[in-house]
Formats: sequence, structure tokens, C-alpha cells
Amino acid sequence: MARRRVPPGSQTSLREANRARLVESLKRHGRLTQVELAGSTGLSPATVSNIVKELTASGVLHTSITSRSGRRATLVSLAGELGLVAGVHFSSRQLRIAIADATRTIVAQSSLPLALDHRHDAELDRLSLLLGDMMESLGSSVSELLAVGLALPAAVDPHTGMVATPDLLRGWAGVDVAESLSTRIGRPVFVDSEASLGGLAEAREGAGRGAAASVFIRVGHTISAGLIVGGDLFRGVNGMAGQIGHVTIDENGPICRCSNRGCLETYAGGPALLSLFPPGEGMQRLGDLLQAAEDGDSSSRRVIADAGRHIGIAAASLCNLFDPQLIVVGGELAQAGEILIAPMRHALERAALSGPGGLPEIVESEFGEWSETRGAIAMALDHVSVGGAQALPHTA
Repeated sequence: MARRRVPPGSQTSLREANRARLVESLKRHGRLTQVELAGSTGLSPATVSNIVKELTASGVLHTSITSRSGRRATLVSLAGELGLVAGVHFSSRQLRIAIADATRTIVAQSSLPLALDHRHDAELDRLSLLLGDMMESLGSSVSELLAVGLALPAAVDPHTGMVATPDLLRGWAGVDVAESLSTRIGRPVFVDSEASLGGLAEAREGAGRGAAASVFIRVGHTISAGLIVGGDLFRGVNGMAGQIGHVTIDENGPICRCSNRGCLETYAGGPALLSLFPPGEGMQRLGDLLQAAEDGDSSSRRVIADAGRHIGIAAASLCNLFDPQLIVVGGELAQAGEILIAPMRHALERAALSGPGGLPEIVESEFGEWSETRGAIAMALDHVSVGGAQALPHTA
């Protein structure tokens, strides 16, 4: 439906801008009290109260009474009835899909394994069918999805929508992934890298919430990082910021899949770790390595600890350049917990420059292997127009 144009600077234009600012804040943070909304939007408490009353009456917002610090407060969120969005994560070996309402509450989710060298055409066809089945199970259809966010295991060029490093995801090279999926399902689609979206989820509502700047390091079959500043993604000019897996650890080391030598992935990525075990030991996937480490196998624990040390060295370089407040570790290998993270901390202490506030804290992701999918949901919501209030310009 076409929106009525209003002259800039008019009272109507100001009200619309204020409504958009408030709605955008709720998209980013999920649920906030009216006092918190005033702080996050810069609007006066009276203006926030009036907008909340107006948008609650029109069905855009939902309010409830909560207790914060022993005082009653009005908690505000987007109304779940506004519609559904989908978050999709194609990792190197797994497909995860989640459908959520406007409050980011997951109402359906599914996952299934992928072949190592999966191709975009077959997988997007399969995804289209799966989305249809999941929406049908909710008594709806794909045509009613507001938007879809999609995470890929490679950097994505924001100018073209294509994989920015074609050699690192060959079956998806030269394809505008968002347009290709949108053509199949007839809904708006938005695409970014898995590390960026994992970082977005953790910064918005997970372990990185409240950090002024954070790094999400995703460790699994591949290694990459998402850089977050003030709750927003920093992608770089071509979407390639955060490629920590291709930081050189040893310039005379093994040849990496990116054609360089001695990259972090050649020492701490999934294939490198599994190759350290003889074929007969049954180490086919990272899950096998994690299970063996949990069962107390000393070789498995040592391999993971060595990976943590290498990642910590690369993370120290990243900290010296980016100066984050917090490092969040996600991906499949993060399930090893302190076996991986403790050596990372030790390496960081040895190699990173410490500021007045000390070194960045290293913590495990709050959402585990669903961080990237939740980040894809957040990205989809960022692009949805709610109640006629368009989102403010936004990098995510």
C-alpha cells in the first residue's frame, strides 16, 4: 500500500520519525520498559508514553506490567500478531531454519545435515520446500512471511549480494543469493555471512548484549569473525571484515583453501583438527572429536586445546587492531567450553595489548549453534516495515 507523503519538518513528519525510532529500538532490543525506550531513542518519557498508547491501540505494540528493581514498570514489545519472519543458516555441514514472530519468539525450527560441497541451486530448491512445509504446519503459507534472513559460511559483498570470496564457497559463486531465493518463494530475502549474523544475535540479545564493541569468533569446519560496534555490524568495504580464519599464523605453513600458506584455518579449522587422527579412530566430524574430549580422551582434549591457543594468537592481533570490549566464541567447536577457551585466554594474555580496562573477556555464545539463525531473524526484522513506521537507516 502506498504511504501518504508528508512534508519534511512538519509535525506529522516528526511524529512519524519518532514512531519509527521507537519501533526500530524494539526491533533491535526485543522488549524494553518505557523508561528504557526513552533512553534508547532519546525521546522524552511523555513522547514515548503517547507513542506507546497510540501503537498499542492500533495493534502494533503489546504492553505488560513487569517489576524492575522492585518497581512496577510498563514493558513494551512489538505485537507477535504482526507476522512471521524466517532465519536460515547454511553452514558448511548443516542447514538450520527457524521461524519467529515479531518479538523474536521462535515458533518452529528444523535442522538437517548437508553434503560438504553443497550447491546453491539444489539447496535453495530444498529450502523453498522446507519453508513451505514449516509454514503449513503453522497453518500459514510462505506467501505470508514478512521477510527471510539467510546466513552463509562466507563473506558476502553488500554491493552485489554475491559471495565475496568465491574460492571459499565454490557451489555458491557468482550468484545473487538473495535474489535467487526471493524468486523461488516470492518474499524479500536478505543475506550476510554466518559470523556477522552470529555476532549480531549475540550483541542484540545474547552474551554480547550491552558491550560497546564485541567480536564473535565462529569456530567449526571453518573459522571467521563478526565485528560489532554499538549493536551494528562492521563489514568493511567489500563485506570481508573479520576473516580471522585467513590470518597468517606461519608463512611457511600448510597451503590453505584460500591459496595462502599457514592460515589459522590450516591449524584450527575442523578438517585440520580431524586430520591429526589416524583414519581408523573414527574421527569423521567435529562431533566425534567433541564427544571423545567429553569422554576424557587426552589426545582429543590436547588437539582442541592447541586449536584454542592458535585461535587466541589470531584473536590477539584482532584485539590490537579492533580493541573490542568482549569476545564471544561460537560455532560447533565452542561446545568444548573451557578446553578451548582457557588456552585462548592464555594466548590473549601473552600477545594482546592491555588497555586501562584490561583485556577483553572471552565467553561462550549464549545461543550455541543457533546464534547465526537468530541473527538472520534479527536481520529480517530490521528490514520489515511495522505499522507504517519504516526502519531508520541501518547497517544490518
